[in-house]
Amino acid sequence: MTGGEVAGILVAVFWAILVSFLAVVLVRLAQTLRATTRMVAEVTEQAVPLLADASATVRSAQTQLDRVDAIASDVQEVTSNASALSSTVASTFGGPLVKVAAFGYGVRKALGRGGDGEDVPRASARRTVIVGRTVPSSRRRKQKG
Repeated sequence: MTGGEVAGILVAVFWAILVSFLAVVLVRLAQTLRATTRMVAEVTEQAVPLLADASATVRSAQTQLDRVDAIASDVQEVTSNASALSSTVASTFGGPLVKVAAFGYGVRKALGRGGDGEDVPRASARRTVIVGRTVPSSRRRKQKG
C-alpha cells in the first residue's frame, strides 16, 4: 500500500465516523421533535376548552359588571333625589317648626308664671326647647357640659 491509499482509507474511516455521528444526532433530533409535537398537540387539546371557558367567564363577568354599573348609577340618582328632598323638607318645614316651637315655649312660659308676678318659673316646670321638643332642666345642664 502506498501513502495515497493509506490516506484514502483514513479519510474514508473518518468520513464513516462523521456520518455515523450525524446519523445518531439526527435520530435523536427526530425523537425530540416527535415528543415535542405530541406535547404541543396535548397542550392544544387542553388549552382550547380552557380558553373557551375563560372567554365565557369573562363575558359573564362583563355582564355582571354592567348590571352593577346600572345599579350604582340608580343608587346615585336615588341618593341625589333623597338629598334634594331632605333639603326641600328642611327649608319648607324647618323655619315654621322653629317658630311654632318658640311660640309654644312663650305660651308655656307665660302660663307658667305664678299669680304673684314672679318672673322665675317653678323648678319642676322649667324646660328647654330643642327643635320642637322639651327637655327637663336636669338634662339641659348635661347638654351644656
